[in-house]
Amino acid sequence: MKKSFVGFKKAAGVLALAVGLSSALAGCSGSNSSDTSKAPEKNTEKKVQEIRLVAANHPWTEAIKAQLPEFEKETGIKVKIDSYFEDQLTQKTSVEFASNSKNIDVVMFRPLQDGKMFHKSGYFADMTGYISKEQDYTKDFIPSSLGSVQQDKKYFGLPLVTETEVLYYRKDLLEKAGIEVPKTLEELEAAAKKLNDPANGVAGFVARGKRAAAVTQFSSFLYGFGGDFMKDGKSTLTSPEALKAFEYYGNLLNKYGPKGTLNMSWPEAMAVFTQGKAAFYTDASSLFTNATDPSKSAVADKVGFAPFPAGANGSKPYNVTSWALGIGANSEKKDAAWEFIKWVESKEMVTKLQAEGNPGARISVWDSAEGTAKFPKDLAAAIAENGKAGTSYDRPVVINVGSARDSIGDIIIAGIEGKDVKAAAEKADGEFQKILDSEK
Repeated sequence: MKKSFVGFKKAAGVLALAVGLSSALAGCSGSNSSDTSKAPEKNTEKKVQEIRLVAANHPWTEAIKAQLPEFEKETGIKVKIDSYFEDQLTQKTSVEFASNSKNIDVVMFRPLQDGKMFHKSGYFADMTGYISKEQDYTKDFIPSSLGSVQQDKKYFGLPLVTETEVLYYRKDLLEKAGIEVPKTLEELEAAAKKLNDPANGVAGFVARGKRAAAVTQFSSFLYGFGGDFMKDGKSTLTSPEALKAFEYYGNLLNKYGPKGTLNMSWPEAMAVFTQGKAAFYTDASSLFTNATDPSKSAVADKVGFAPFPAGANGSKPYNVTSWALGIGANSEKKDAAWEFIKWVESKEMVTKLQAEGNPGARISVWDSAEGTAKFPKDLAAAIAENGKAGTSYDRPVVINVGSARDSIGDIIIAGIEGKDVKAAAEKADGEFQKILDSEK
């Protein structure tokens, strides 16, 4: 008998005994009549439902595979995982969703890269009803992480992997110079100036300077100065606050950054820092093992971490959901998909996965010893502090995010090169506004 995949609850269906069989068929026992005195046999076979998770090739995906037998045992739901590289994942899911495929039950996606496009296209099921049935379900989630997966107070996903921008610094260099860990951007600039020592191959500060790649890390500086990318559908790239932020970031890298900054995304900037060639570095918390692993870093035992320094508007670093889980709009197994998401987003499971280095979004897990066991203590403290006033996006929340980042990146380049930031901002402002208008 083939196993049926029509439900995930245990089925105990009764097999009806045939009556009124012909004597020829009943005669195999030598009897001319059916024996109805015996109770019908029960099918004790557990019916199983299978859902499909389309995911990224990511440490989280590998970690959850080991936990799936537990979920299947608890619920009777099997989970089939199809995983792809990031760009392949976007292409694969886009094609399947656009063809109204019913085969994507759960999808792993990047809220700030693909989320708005997928949501606007109707690719996600509304998860608000499921979430509202769970008492105080979202209270334990970092507020800014939820901002990435909802619109008009309706949820199209739940945060899976989070990251925030922190300050990496060389403890030995600061101690030797008698400098306190910077708490403000003003203090960061003064410390970078003092520790800048190009004659000995040490830059005061390193960060991303490559056009589009720099935008996400620049965002925390922008918010700290009180600026933003846009407001009410209008570009705000030329606001006084935004101009100050562009000038500050550009000046920091122009005066105290290493050579080749304009070609640096995170791998190049991180390499400068881990080779002992920079005093300060700002980037995503999720990259920390590159700085603390002795096999990757020449200064592994000298690295410290701190919350993102405050600007005139306070400390407003991005604290985002880099990966989330959603339910396919055309899935015919939405209830089973929700059971999986609820399980994998539970405090117990987030604790297990975070203990393996996958930073989740639950406040209680960040407050626990088990949840932060594999994170340096000062990094865990910095992440928790950033979460209190974090911003839910690190780039413009638009569909055509690639073009938007390119335009904004041009202003960053102008600042690093010491060119006219205002002129560059005015040009980019017009380009960005066209993108915003096209998406209305």
